[in-house]
Amino acid sequence: MGEVRLSTTEGTDRSTPRSRRGAAFAVWYLRIVTFINFLSAAWVTLGQGLRRHNTDDYFTPYLLEAGFTSGVVTLFLAVTMRRRKRAAWILNMVLGGLFWLLFAYVMALPGFHRYAQNWISLALTTAFVAALVIGRREFYAKGDRSNPLAAIVTAVGGLLVTSLIAAVLVSATNTYDGTDQSSFLQRWRYGLMRLVFLVPDDRHTQGVTTPGWVNVIINVMATLLLIAVIYAAFRNRRAVDPLTVEDEEQLRALLDKQGERDSLGYFALRREKAVIWSPTGKAAVTYRVINSVSLASGDPIGDPEAWPGAIEPWLAEAREHGWIPAVTGASEEAGQIYARHGLDALEMGDEAIVETAEFTLEGRAMRTVRQAYNRVKRAGYEVRIRRHADIPAQEMNELLRKADDWRDGATERGFSMALGRLGDPADGQCMMLECFDGEGELRALLSFVPWGPRGLSLDLMRRDRDSENGLIEFMVIELLQRAEEIEITQVSLNFAMFRSVFERGSKLGAGPVLRLWRSLLSFFSRWWQIESLYRSNAKYRPIWEPRFTLFEKSADLPRIAIASARAEGFLEAPGLPKWLHRRHLESQR
Repeated sequence: MGEVRLSTTEGTDRSTPRSRRGAAFAVWYLRIVTFINFLSAAWVTLGQGLRRHNTDDYFTPYLLEAGFTSGVVTLFLAVTMRRRKRAAWILNMVLGGLFWLLFAYVMALPGFHRYAQNWISLALTTAFVAALVIGRREFYAKGDRSNPLAAIVTAVGGLLVTSLIAAVLVSATNTYDGTDQSSFLQRWRYGLMRLVFLVPDDRHTQGVTTPGWVNVIINVMATLLLIAVIYAAFRNRRAVDPLTVEDEEQLRALLDKQGERDSLGYFALRREKAVIWSPTGKAAVTYRVINSVSLASGDPIGDPEAWPGAIEPWLAEAREHGWIPAVTGASEEAGQIYARHGLDALEMGDEAIVETAEFTLEGRAMRTVRQAYNRVKRAGYEVRIRRHADIPAQEMNELLRKADDWRDGATERGFSMALGRLGDPADGQCMMLECFDGEGELRALLSFVPWGPRGLSLDLMRRDRDSENGLIEFMVIELLQRAEEIEITQVSLNFAMFRSVFERGSKLGAGPVLRLWRSLLSFFSRWWQIESLYRSNAKYRPIWEPRFTLFEKSADLPRIAIASARAEGFLEAPGLPKWLHRRHLESQR
């Protein structure tokens, strides 16, 4: 068995209602300050008034400063504090404490204590610092160990580059016509000071007169640099340890014992996933971290009684690193167990499962399917079914080449219902269906992974685009009709998202909201196979098993949706070239 990884739960174990209220106050303080900062940047009158209240004998509360840049800073701090980042708490504690000491000192000087505004600013800053102290236990999430170095390199390198750009820009647009002309070093100093301090004018810089738009560009560069530095300082840990050989062997042992419980269980063997085991080693959660989301798929592997022992450390690890925990494609049984650990559920669609003993082409309801099947059969097509272990290496290599040639796009799609590899010797029990035309030419192939000892789950579909329509349906029907021959009793086919919407929305008496929702999904089905997957599965008259997305907070659903889309291959990683993305995928096969 692989190493049993348990995450530290120190922060959450010591959480109290008082500490949670303190943390919530600190986060909401930063959110409100962010709103005011952005509003004052857009509302000129408010911005000017706020600046007047931060000059001479006046001062404003902690981080309340009119401007877009200050709004960006407080926004980042609010977001990272909400994610319980320890580094964000330390930064706010240091800065807030220094501000509070400064405010307390100046209030003892003549003049400052006469103004009610200053007392309000001191009181709000005191409340914020006190909330940080009270809520310190709530900020336990760790960042990446490389963050401090990355932030320093970003700050120093970015400041050098942007200051040189600013100096060149100032030199090219300088309209000063006096006798005391500035040197390049002075113009570089002007750009550097504006980048660092956002100096509002150039009264203290001799020999430099620049247009207003130049100053705006320099300020924008300063804001972008600040965003980059803050992001580098507070980014989450990205990588997790993928499956080891020992992990995979232990997972296969659990699947041999409990694999028939979940049709998606075999997909836990995707090798870019990480795994967390229960203390007993009888259960495991496999997951992948994408976009700061710890995304598990399907049900936990192993004995359901041991599932909580794997779920708890998985959730603890997510909180420890500031990741958002989420599960995609969970069954109702798993959803109920996850719910006991604080996750909510949202039905995402249904999985089509066909009981082979119940399947038949007879009857009026199957007339269209029967006719399509007979048409392809009369055209001379035949299907060969065999386990991957029975396919010679040379033939498997040819099947791999065909699968690559017939793939729709450069990206291999699938995560929760795809293995991500084909032809691996370790997957010898997978089932391959090859469809040949009347001349013996390979025209399509399907690959299924094992689902317990007597079930199959669809993994991969490939078809020659020049082949006969209805070829995939013909192959599935051949599999169902020959199920007794290959000792199969149940087959899991494609997943149909929002199936109930299409089914209920087309019935008499459907309400206007349901009909509108169905129309929107039909519209988006032009680009994504939403309705077509439902229609193609429904023709086999399957049993529909609901699948759920599990999450902690509704506000996290957009990030979870993006992470799921990236995991399934519908979105590529930002900034990754397509050729490099494809090479990365091919290296995982």
